[in-house]
Amino acid sequence: MFSSRFVLLCLSAAVAAAPALAEDKAGETVKRKQLVIVSFDGAHDNALWEKSRAMAKRTGAHFTYFLSCTFLFPREDRATYQAPHEKRGRSNVGFSPDREDTLLRLSEIWMAKEEGHDIGSHACGHFDGGKWSEKDWTAEFTFFADALKNGWRNAGAPEREPADWQRFVKEDIKGFRAPYLSAGPGLVKALEAKGFTYDASLVTKGPAMPVTSGDIARFGLPLIPEGTSQRPVIAMDYNLYVRHSKGKENPDKGAAFEDSTLKAYRDAFNRQYDGARVPLQLGFHFVEMNAGAYWRALDRFLTETCSKPDVACVSYAQALDILAKEKRAAGATL
Repeated sequence: MFSSRFVLLCLSAAVAAAPALAEDKAGETVKRKQLVIVSFDGAHDNALWEKSRAMAKRTGAHFTYFLSCTFLFPREDRATYQAPHEKRGRSNVGFSPDREDTLLRLSEIWMAKEEGHDIGSHACGHFDGGKWSEKDWTAEFTFFADALKNGWRNAGAPEREPADWQRFVKEDIKGFRAPYLSAGPGLVKALEAKGFTYDASLVTKGPAMPVTSGDIARFGLPLIPEGTSQRPVIAMDYNLYVRHSKGKENPDKGAAFEDSTLKAYRDAFNRQYDGARVPLQLGFHFVEMNAGAYWRALDRFLTETCSKPDVACVSYAQALDILAKEKRAAGATL
């Protein structure tokens, strides 16, 4: 699912520019909050919308949901969509099964937004855009925005559209993650032109501060040590799934996979919490792999982590605001 073309970026200079220790107005030394940023790619299965939102309420977390927009169309309307350089009506992740399923998803998106979660874009048909031009990405983003804008009408229930929906679509969709984490040279300019503020498509050698490309803050999922060998793996459920069972379901070992994943999350968190307090990013999909091992590990991790002192389990949008305030405060101090 993720290609070998990932560029691993060392962001030590950015970390050094934002120290964990700072002084408050009274001159007391204080540590910054430890941010934990959790996101979900695809955001299609309505049962998992419910499950993730319940997890957030129980643990005090806020999430980012990167939505694939083909799930806003039933299969019968698939000819509406044409990805760059693909046949009309093609999607690597499919479409919504019917209009009722679509309407339920639109309701889930709205409830998540109302609960303080961040809704971002995962493009539409989950194609590898590593070679796409700025024009290609712009076309995909235009279709995404139109699909969300007209979602209720396209599903046959314009009267059910929330009053603030159009403003939400126009102003609140500010983040993006590329399918397969495959972001080519045309992406950043297209993101800027479409008014995005952050991209979460990079991979880093470990937890790292975001870097800036033009007007776009770019976050990276970190490599974290995992298992008895402590070999680094991208902190994303699919990559652990491939590591543990070669991408095939092995439910009999689900409990062992869950425990190994939880330990990796704990260790990665503790290194930052006791050290530089660089944000820890964890990525997931709306698929419960290996009988739900990775979602269970996440639930246990958030339950024990989000209530710790000086910890904030936040969305990417919230993290960006917090980091911007830290940067302004550091500049004022200097």
